[in-house]
Amino acid sequence: MSTPLRLCIHGAQGRMGQALIRCAAEDPELEVTATVDTDDNFSAALTECDAVIDFSAIQITSQVAKACAEAGKVLVIGTTGHELAERELIKQAAAKIPLVFSPNYSVGVNTLFWLTRKAAEILGSDFDLEVVEMHHRLKKDAPSGTARHLAEILAEVRQLDYAESARHGRAGLVGERANDEIGVHAIRGGDVVGDHTVIYAAPGERLELTHKASSRDTFARGALRAAKWASKQPAGLYDMQDVLGLK
Repeated sequence: MSTPLRLCIHGAQGRMGQALIRCAAEDPELEVTATVDTDDNFSAALTECDAVIDFSAIQITSQVAKACAEAGKVLVIGTTGHELAERELIKQAAAKIPLVFSPNYSVGVNTLFWLTRKAAEILGSDFDLEVVEMHHRLKKDAPSGTARHLAEILAEVRQLDYAESARHGRAGLVGERANDEIGVHAIRGGDVVGDHTVIYAAPGERLELTHKASSRDTFARGALRAAKWASKQPAGLYDMQDVLGLK
């Protein structure tokens, strides 16, 4: 039997951190050798692992990426809501290490990404595009990273700029819907793990693609799968579509 991949869970006290620890314990190919949070000694934890899975906070993602790059450790990033400058720092780290950066690690959601692109290609420009997401009341960023990525896929197919085409909610006398709009709507409440729907609406018909998550374990298992996959890859920036072979 091969030696288990040694993991450091960054953000271990959070809901996703606890799910990662619980699911990793069920996999004989993995061993959690370090668990840290923002106030712990991350440098010391790096000496005890082969790969880091980070579900902490976007404010420290770039620091985590830089430390992993310097230590030569595989990194899986699960936080969302990063600005352009932070994404650039992540890309720089990926030049030195295998780094998986994905808005969602669910196998089902990544299938939704693939289906969203195919449906947009097939249906063409006659359909209006809207993305609706709902999450628990404690989620800090909006829209969710998954919703943003769904809208980015739609924008890419339509050859639109996401920043210019995304319409984040509507209020007041906004006028008729423009053909180049992509509606993105965030709902918050209760303990919803994550619901995402892509709507294609045309005169006389409507297509809706929906994914609903009822447990964080689905994201945890996907992130663990990504860590195992990345440990066998050369340095580079990857996402869950690479891990699943959907590209």
